[in-house]
This record gives sequence, C-alpha cells and structure tokens, in this order.
Amino acid sequence: MKIDGGCHCGYITYEAEADPQKPFICHCTDCQELSGSAFRIGIRVASDDFRMLSGEPTIYAKTAESGAKSAQVFCPQCGSPIYAARFGDAPKFYNIRLGTVRQRDQFVPKLQFWSRSELHWLPGLATIRKIEKQEWRTAPRSPE
Repeated sequence: MKIDGGCHCGYITYEAEADPQKPFICHCTDCQELSGSAFRIGIRVASDDFRMLSGEPTIYAKTAESGAKSAQVFCPQCGSPIYAARFGDAPKFYNIRLGTVRQRDQFVPKLQFWSRSELHWLPGLATIRKIEKQEWRTAPRSPE
C-alpha cells in the first residue's frame, strides 16, 4: 500500500510502500522514553520502499539492551520522530513511526514486542472516561 507522511511542522515529508500486515507496538522502555508515551507504534518498510521527499532529519544513535545501535530519526524543527533504522550491516529497513503516516487509521497493529515492559494500566484503557476534545478555556474535571 502506498503511504505518505511527515512531521508535525511539515519540514520532513516522505512516501513509502507498506504492508498493512506489518504494524507493531513496542512496549520497551526505550520506546516509552523516546516517544514520551506508554508505547510506540511503527510499521516496518524495506529501505528500497522508502523515499524522503523533503527536509533533512536529525539522527540520534541509540544503543539497545543487545548492544545493537539504531538511528532514531526525527525532525530538527518540531521534534517529531519519523523512523528508526539499524546501523551497520543489518538488513536495511525502516520502522516508520505510525503517527507520522497520513493513512494511519488504515493500519491496525498485528504484533506487540517487549510485553514485559508493558505498563500495567494499559488493559484498562477502555474503562477510563472519554472526553471528545479538550476546550482550552476549561480543563476537564478530575474523576470523583
């Protein structure tokens, strides 16, 4: 499936060919810290199927628990994470951050990694009160 996307500010744009069966969730603590969230959602694409259209991203070299190094690629202007890729001779692919994909609503994660680091409250999300949007002038009331 043809996808396109980019960062929040529009400086970075890309296009790729992605398999809708490849989205994943990663619960590792590195993804929690790098995303500022409970997990990260990505989709793996072959490097031959990815093309940067605009912008020059910044790269942060992360060392995994295994010792492998990966490039964490993000927009230098707005900080949006774009993708991760291994350094060195590893097979070349990109883990595109699904939140940057314009067609993200068409992808459903099929696999979860690093479940040992999953935050204990995630299974209960469906039971938490929802508010359709947040008004800037009034903050939502605390649960009573």
